[in-house]
Amino acid sequence: MFNLAAITILGLGPGDPKLLTRQVWELLGQVNEIYVRTQRHPALAGLPAHLQIHSFDYLYNRASSFESVYQQITEQVVQLGKRSQGVVYAVPGHPFVAEATTPAILSLARQEGLSVQVLDGISFIEPILTALEIDPLPNLLILDALEIAASHVPQFPPHVPVLVAQLYSRQVAADVKLTLMEVYPPHHPVRLVHQAGTASMKVEAVDLYEIDRSFSIDWMTSLYLPGLPRQTSFEAFQEVVAHLRSPEGCPWDREQDHQTLKPFLLEEAYELVEAIDREDIAAMQEELGDLLLQVVLHAQIANEDGDFGMKDVLSGIHRKLVNRHPHVFGELSVKDSGEVLRNWEKLKAAERLKNGEGQKGLLDGIPRALPALSQAQEIQRRAARVGFDWPVIEGVLQKVEEELHELVAAKGTKDQTDEYGDLLFSMVNLARWLKIDAESALRQANQRFRRRFAHIEQRVKEQERSLGDLTLEEMDALWNEAKRLG
Repeated sequence: MFNLAAITILGLGPGDPKLLTRQVWELLGQVNEIYVRTQRHPALAGLPAHLQIHSFDYLYNRASSFESVYQQITEQVVQLGKRSQGVVYAVPGHPFVAEATTPAILSLARQEGLSVQVLDGISFIEPILTALEIDPLPNLLILDALEIAASHVPQFPPHVPVLVAQLYSRQVAADVKLTLMEVYPPHHPVRLVHQAGTASMKVEAVDLYEIDRSFSIDWMTSLYLPGLPRQTSFEAFQEVVAHLRSPEGCPWDREQDHQTLKPFLLEEAYELVEAIDREDIAAMQEELGDLLLQVVLHAQIANEDGDFGMKDVLSGIHRKLVNRHPHVFGELSVKDSGEVLRNWEKLKAAERLKNGEGQKGLLDGIPRALPALSQAQEIQRRAARVGFDWPVIEGVLQKVEEELHELVAAKGTKDQTDEYGDLLFSMVNLARWLKIDAESALRQANQRFRRRFAHIEQRVKEQERSLGDLTLEEMDALWNEAKRLG
């Protein structure tokens, strides 16, 4: 005989009544009634005939969300637990596997001073493992389909296998598919498991892009997603870098510190910029990897020194992005990108005050190590955010003309240098107005010059002459020929 608590929560197993635990079966033979979260469970047909079964299914038709349903069930179960006979509440599977009401009931019952006992049940996971013939160790993830469907990208390492539970409709499957295909190829082989733990269990082997086409999907469907190769995971990449820095790793990598890596960081950043300028997608992919290596190396070194780790880097930028986008993650409403930028500056100022940095100038955060053209453009961009700008582009053009006249009129090296700098600064401002990146524009001009000059050199070589033999008119003719070629 059981000494029943005020509230007894039991698991009905995955579906087949034969999979009910002996403990649960003995309790069901002792009580006269039970309350079930839902009658949509195959095990109910095999329960003792004398049992009176009450269901909370009616709440699903009244409430606006699952959360509301679970809250109402929780409150009603706790109220029933205050009766002299208490209450037996039954849920599908195991009471603590994919079951939101059990923890909520425990929490509220404790507040009310009610005793609770939980009787285990076999979850949906065990029969799925049997059907798939897999071991969950060492790294099977179990995730909820609705959480994946609500995300823009998968929020887990792609190299680990995943069991996606509660894929209860084709619409949910479609949403899950779209999220997963941000990382996984459309033809990635997966398996759908239907009605696990029942006589009707079925396993479908399909490609990822096909999962929402299955007509067998119902509330007892799960998706098994095998992992991609290990090198696709950010965590696996961190492990490689940490290994390189370990005593068993590479002597050169172990010798590096933040200072010695600075030239490589700049070099990789510029190589990426060059790939972007060339619109070379393959090179961009490679250079992004090289730049990421520098980021992870610096984080690894800082972690070894006890300063910070990658988790701190990620949490810091995550927090910053969310805090500085209240119009996306909060309630703020903005009308255009200009208002976004102005609000961004206000938020940054508030952050500086909160961090005890005092009143910093608007331009104080611009890195002095930036190339001069990029630095000038950022200075002007920030000034424009607070309204320090020409109202129309004609004012910018007049300023360029004014600075050019002042340069022509300047006498002496210092004045000429100053006026030339002012002219460049005003030209950068014109680039900003034209939505041109000044640094990229000059790099592209450099590349055009190099390409065209190389053409001149090639043509002179073909004529078995040297550049010094050409007249200015001949050079100009070859230059124009190179320009026509692109």
